Amino acid sequence: MASETKEFSRYTITAALPYTNGPIHIGHLAGVYVPADIYARFLRLTGREVAFVCGSDEHGFAIPMKAKKEGISPKELIDKYHGMIKKSFEDFGITFDNYSRTSAPIHHKTASDFFLRMYEQGDFTEETTAQLYDEKEQQFLADRFVTGTCPKCGFEEAYGDQCENCGSSLNATDLINPKSTLSGAKPSLKETKHWFLPLERYEDFLKKWILEDHKTDWKPNVYGQCKSWIDDGLKPRAVTRDLDWGIPVPVEGGEGKVLYVWFDAPIGYISSTKEWAEREGKDWRPYWQDKDTKLVHFIGKDNIVFHCIIFPSMLKAHGDFILPENVPANEFLNLEGQKLSTSKNWAVWLHEYLEDFPASQDVLRYTLTANAPETKDNDFTWADFQARNNNELVAIFGNFVNRVVVLTGKYFNGTVPSPAALKPEDRETLDTMRKFPLTITDSLERYRFREAGQELMNLARLGNKYLADQEPWKVIKSDPSRVGTIMHTALQIAAALAVLSEPFLPFSSEKLRKMLNMGELKPGLGWDSISALEVLLPENHRLGEPELLFRKIEDQEIQAQLEKLRATRDANESENKNIMPQKDTITYEDFSKMDMRVGTILEAEKMPKTKKLMVLKVDTGLDQRTIVSGIAEHFKPEEIIGKKVTVLVNLAPRPLRGVESQGMILMTEDSEGKLNFLNPDQGEVPNGTTIS
Repeated sequence: MASETKEFSRYTITAALPYTNGPIHIGHLAGVYVPADIYARFLRLTGREVAFVCGSDEHGFAIPMKAKKEGISPKELIDKYHGMIKKSFEDFGITFDNYSRTSAPIHHKTASDFFLRMYEQGDFTEETTAQLYDEKEQQFLADRFVTGTCPKCGFEEAYGDQCENCGSSLNATDLINPKSTLSGAKPSLKETKHWFLPLERYEDFLKKWILEDHKTDWKPNVYGQCKSWIDDGLKPRAVTRDLDWGIPVPVEGGEGKVLYVWFDAPIGYISSTKEWAEREGKDWRPYWQDKDTKLVHFIGKDNIVFHCIIFPSMLKAHGDFILPENVPANEFLNLEGQKLSTSKNWAVWLHEYLEDFPASQDVLRYTLTANAPETKDNDFTWADFQARNNNELVAIFGNFVNRVVVLTGKYFNGTVPSPAALKPEDRETLDTMRKFPLTITDSLERYRFREAGQELMNLARLGNKYLADQEPWKVIKSDPSRVGTIMHTALQIAAALAVLSEPFLPFSSEKLRKMLNMGELKPGLGWDSISALEVLLPENHRLGEPELLFRKIEDQEIQAQLEKLRATRDANESENKNIMPQKDTITYEDFSKMDMRVGTILEAEKMPKTKKLMVLKVDTGLDQRTIVSGIAEHFKPEEIIGKKVTVLVNLAPRPLRGVESQGMILMTEDSEGKLNFLNPDQGEVPNGTTIS
């Protein structure tokens, strides 16, 4: 059933825990944090009781790996990024009631207790399985550190837990041609014991709860991915990992193992709520255990399975918790036509944006809302960002507010004038204005934030049209009383904008309330009062000082951002420009025809009248033969005599400058064109040894 038909006593809103191995970028904001904050602000404005919680996700395999790369400890890494992320959210105006972290003692205890409850109830199975192991790095590989070919769609860059191309659930051992992202090596299989959540036990529950009860109110992309998972048949998922960074498994036999990060991270919502409730002197339990609480998870599409399949199964198994009423996951946001990539620095980082565009939080909030990837992947471009600001925020919203405040100051000394008798066009305009709270509410309660944001802009358009039609700057000469009515009416629209813009444009809303001298929004002048009250700003009310809500963004500012991205693109292309693309695929039979042997260079001399060629005599173990190789610009003959080399011995002979070459020496070439031998020198490898 659609949860919007039910009245709830309170709302628990969660936003996906950002991973503390890097800063926040616009993809995170558009997918999760901006819509979640709009929703939380809206609920508070309408008088609902809200707990909006989040926190840093600080466990998992990637943290110690990133710390190792940066030459610091895992603790130093999470402290660094937790502080950066938390400050960015605060500066950007994300109004979490609590922002916690999974390294906090309250989270360790909450997650451990949750595991123990399920363990004691027999909700886990214990299995010894073969897991992928990186011999070079001497450690088991987390699913996200294994890539390979998806067995279902053939996508060659699928992760070990999920294929982002087709959305299929995977185990790392399902991948074709798996590869460790740490060393690039093919991992081996090694046995280890772990606890598993048998998801197949919850198939009937999930079919009823999602596929029947939420068929009409969940977003199609969320419902469709859930249905695909369930129809495919659910399989057990490990809840523990072989790792020393994380929450220790709190049962006998759990030594050297931690709770899998996907198991402990969503429990972070509960521990963050506990932390908030303890600080505020509240009871946390109703927010997670009362059926009159509406629980909503805001996530990106890559987290759908964890929040719609796995976490609800955990909550159901535990037995004490409510289930989410909705999980309005967004798709992905691209940047200038390319997929966002943190590893390639192809992103707009929040902390850098706040430095480059000071006091412009609302411009980014508005643009990301207008381009929200709600039903499909969408694209952020700097040209659109500039156009949204200059053509909508400045030219429509800001222009209307500026004209109203400036004209009121000019004609009525900054005081709300008394209206005369309203004309039909005045009444019609005010009646239309009073419909906007309900229209925007309807969009927000269906998680259509892009639609809701455009309705807000339509209210500003209504004000602009009203002023343009009434032309108070002309009427003032002949009928000052009529202008008083016009400005009184326009000021009511400005006051409505001040209230309704708060979830979308909180910094601008605050500035507008200050200009209109409205003070903080109170229950007497809140969301519902726009429809209920006859007058929002009474006559003789004194306005504050006018100021521009938005400034025009100049071309050079946009060009600077494009140059920054261009430098990133050039750096990425430079890094890869000398990598030869993969040649045509061959079969194993093609490969098996090549006979490669270890050999030793016995003699070497430069070929006369050439720059590149060198004539070699090579002992292949089969014979001693002459091979002509293009290595003369890279090696001196005396340097390579006695060198062990790799030889393709069954290559058809061919004449080169009158000398018959009877094979090929195999070489590597780096990005600068330098040649190196494929080196079989290590160990005593006899000549003639085959290579396969």
